[in-house]
Amino acid sequence: MRKLYALIERVRDTDVPILVTGESGTGKEMVARAVHIAGPRAKQPFLGVNCGAIPANLLESELFGHVRGAFTGAERDRKGLFREAENGTILLDEIGEMPQKMQAGLLRVLQEKTVRPVGGAKEEPCSARVIAATNRELSAMVAEGTFREDLYYRLHVIELKIPALRERAEDIPALIDHFLTLFSARHKRDRKTIERTAVRRLQAFDWPGNVRQLEHVLLNAWLLSEENEITIDDLDLPTASVRAGVSSAGPVSSSTVPATHGAAHGAGHGEARASASSTSTVRARTQEEYRDAEKEKILAALTRCNWNRVQAAKMIGVPRRTFYRRLKEYGIV
Repeated sequence: MRKLYALIERVRDTDVPILVTGESGTGKEMVARAVHIAGPRAKQPFLGVNCGAIPANLLESELFGHVRGAFTGAERDRKGLFREAENGTILLDEIGEMPQKMQAGLLRVLQEKTVRPVGGAKEEPCSARVIAATNRELSAMVAEGTFREDLYYRLHVIELKIPALRERAEDIPALIDHFLTLFSARHKRDRKTIERTAVRRLQAFDWPGNVRQLEHVLLNAWLLSEENEITIDDLDLPTASVRAGVSSAGPVSSSTVPATHGAAHGAGHGEARASASSTSTVRARTQEEYRDAEKEKILAALTRCNWNRVQAAKMIGVPRRTFYRRLKEYGIV
């Protein structure tokens, strides 16, 4: 990240287009805002648009504006984001999703520093700085013919590449501190802390969803934890392996049967299948009985603790996170 911060410092005062790249959830919009705030345009508008979220027939009007009567529903003139962001910054998020027709229009804006509103007769000057962001490999799209090569080189003057969160685990404590402070201010509650073992657990996780996933995991723990400190039991993280349906003795497969017993064993396949079916039925019945018993145990603990979930979880010796999952599974409000 130090290289990224150094690049931001070097380009913040320029007007050249910037391309921000990185996996989904790495914080590309935050980096774009950082460039805007650090530069001389900080007091001017910062406007963003997701190029993949707006229908192609509306994107042109959204970016370049339109004049009254240009199309059905155009009851008044509209400037469009490029002119609304006058002397500021416009973020074109998911630029790889922009239709090719619009790519040609954007190329002209970058070259001429003017925009022509939909239905307009003349071009209007625009001075907004352009920052584009994408999680796609634009060079590969150029090779495939799905992204204009000339536009790619116009946008690719400066690239700010954001590493995935799994590649910078040392940043996680600072991100945790940022998010816990943010949650406290946003929801107007006291700021919570987090235990060291929970921090280490978060640093060890792979984070396929990057910073956005970290934020959601922390918010979930922050909202559901009834203590002032978030513990490792409060973290709802996917497990590395699936253990459901596997007995304590481990799975049984044909590879565990010695090859020398194959012929003799073949005559007993019918009995084996019947036995397996019977065992499966017994196991399912046992599992159902266990779940019923566990549900009754949880209800009894909640009743004794006046429906205080934290105390009830402690009473039956179940981690809070597991306890909350059981409440959801059994439909206990």
